[in-house]
Parts: sequence; C-alpha cells; structure tokens
Amino acid sequence: MLRTLCRIKPKHGCFTQGRDIHLSSIVQSKVAVVLSGSGVFDGSEVHESSAVLVHLSRGKADISIFAPDIQQMHVIDHVKGEPANETRNVLAESARIARGKIASLASLTAADYDAVIFPGGFGAAKNLSSFATEGANCSVHSDVERVLKEFHAAKRPIGLCCIAPVLAAKVIPGCEVTVGQEEEEGGKWPYAGTAAAIKELGATHVPKNVTDAHVDEKNRIVTSPAFMCETHFHEVFDGIGEMIKKVLSLAS
Repeated sequence: MLRTLCRIKPKHGCFTQGRDIHLSSIVQSKVAVVLSGSGVFDGSEVHESSAVLVHLSRGKADISIFAPDIQQMHVIDHVKGEPANETRNVLAESARIARGKIASLASLTAADYDAVIFPGGFGAAKNLSSFATEGANCSVHSDVERVLKEFHAAKRPIGLCCIAPVLAAKVIPGCEVTVGQEEEEGGKWPYAGTAAAIKELGATHVPKNVTDAHVDEKNRIVTSPAFMCETHFHEVFDGIGEMIKKVLSLAS
C-alpha cells in the first residue's frame, strides 16, 4: 500500500517523480537553528528544541541545524543531577536532536539564511558561552559571536529562548531581551537573577510571562522565557510558538 501511495501524483503537482515533495512554492524562509548539545543540564533543552522545530515546520520554514564542533564543558548525569566522568562532543550530541542532519557551526553564514534561532538549555550558558561560570563577565564562543553579529549586521531576525538571550545581551550591546520575570515568585521563576546579569551586560530586560515573546524591533531580536519558568510543557510550547511566529514575520 505504501508503495502505491508513493506513486500517486496529485492533480496539482504536489509530488514530483512519484514521491518527492516539491516545497519551492510553499517554503517561506530559510532558518538556521543553533544547538548546544542534548539535555537540559549540559546541552540544548530537548523540549525547547523540538518546539522550535515543530513551530518552524508549521510555519513552512526551510530548516538547517548547526552546532559547534567542540567538547562540552562537562557531562551531567541527568538521573543523579551531578557531573559524570566522561566527555562528549557538542556537535555529536546535537545530532541526536537533529536526527543526524546537522553541520558544524563554523559553516553557518548569515548570507545563506533569513533568520537564526537559539533554543535554551544550560548548553547555551556552558558550551556556547561561559555565562554559567562567569555571569556578566562571560565570553561567547567565537563562532556564536560571529553568527550573532553577522545576522544583526544584515538586519536578519534572531530568536532566542530560555537562557540563550544572554548571548545576545553580551554580543549586541543595548539590545532588549526577556528571560521572564525579575522575581522568583515563590520558585515559579527560579532563574530570575539572570535578569540582573542581563542589565549588567548593558542590555535591557523586559519582564514577560512564559507564553509571551518580546520583540526588539530595532535590533530584530525576539525572545521568550521558556523553561526559565517552572510551568507546564504546553505553556513553554506556546511561548516558543509566539517567538517563532514573530521571527518568521520579521523574516518575510
């Protein structure tokens, strides 16, 4: 039955050669997604990354995935919540989320894409930068800094969620971002102190709820809190959806 279905050619030419989907007429934007590993405590947050990809797909974007070809800062045993005695490569771990379709961040240039997205997870603060250990005194990985500056200079939108907005705060002085609220509110916003570090970096922090996204129109930066908030999965998914919707709107 599957073979039969693959050979069907709809009247309007949705398929070519009996099985290949022709996307050129429906794809709206070419979007790069930058990952930082696989797993909330030492890489990209998997649910955030999946939400980014789902919303981009729904928005008919042409998606390419990248990650730096470097060793992780460390590996966390996600069961025990403590460092494990092993090493892992950021590109190799990110390939798990990308289903193997991934390239080195060194090959990403703004000239080839309409927008770039950085999901969160501690990998953004440990592998893409040193924010986890140095706070406002952090450095940003050279290719991450280059990519952010290239997209900013080309006026192409940049989306970041969860802890990833600190990358823009460090690299693009004076930009506006959100990581949620500025008070912990009884544990609902456990990383609220990040807002103070963003201000120390010279950026403006704009408080937002988890289902919201903030647009810095001047710098074309869109941010959403995601799992900076202890909340339900669907609320994080919805907030990331708002971020992606606004990024694609700016890219069109």
